[in-house]
Amino acid sequence: MADLSGQVALVTGASTGIGRALAEGLAARGMAVAGVARTEDRLRAAMADVAGATGAHTFAVVADVTDRASVEAAVEAAVGELGQIDLLVNNAGVIDELEVPLWEADPDQWWDVVTSHVKGSFLLARVVVPWMVLRNRGRVVNIASGMSLRARPEYSAYSVAKTGLMRMTEALAGALEGSDVRAFDVSPGVVDTPMTRSMHIWRGFEDWTPAERVVEVVAAIAAGELDQWSGRFVRAGADDLATLRSTTPEDAARQLRLRPFGDGDPLG
Repeated sequence: MADLSGQVALVTGASTGIGRALAEGLAARGMAVAGVARTEDRLRAAMADVAGATGAHTFAVVADVTDRASVEAAVEAAVGELGQIDLLVNNAGVIDELEVPLWEADPDQWWDVVTSHVKGSFLLARVVVPWMVLRNRGRVVNIASGMSLRARPEYSAYSVAKTGLMRMTEALAGALEGSDVRAFDVSPGVVDTPMTRSMHIWRGFEDWTPAERVVEVVAAIAAGELDQWSGRFVRAGADDLATLRSTTPEDAARQLRLRPFGDGDPLG
């Protein structure tokens, strides 16, 4: 288990599911953890449980990641309490309410899904990354998805959101070249959480990715072991960590690109 003592993580959507697992897994590795979520009682209970289980310093920050003022206040509070942010994990976000084609979706709920992932991650990165650049040290992890790579027609909003998040990660990583601040896309696979349990497509599914596999990948990123994968997509539970550590991807490997239609493709 990587020793991350002395580092501070800020994890959004930390009161339940993957965010909750990340908060505890990172705390167990020595990190102080600021957990961000909208529901105060559940968040405070989760952070208290993490502190009790690990002995780590935790801090509950109630905030709406889609609200600029709320995000700015949350980051200011987290830095004031914990001193710095070494790792930002953008995990918060919602899913399409109904499994329907986009023309049957409620327009407001559809846009809320996109906003939760894209605007939320943008606002957090916009506030946190300057602190990292000043210290010339930091890692940003955006929680991606298999739907980042291929759209599910019944989850059009979530697919759009997760693909947009990948583009944001690549843009952020490119802007940070030459510094010791890096950005990554981490797909967790299909983890057994209340959100996945609510999705009809996973009814009867049992081949869950253990949440600990997600923690291991994020912890390796926080330890600086996967820096060569900055701006790229990795998949917990499928990618072997030893292989990731020893491999330097080339060209546009694990990035979104058009596939040429043939040798004569002018965009190939």
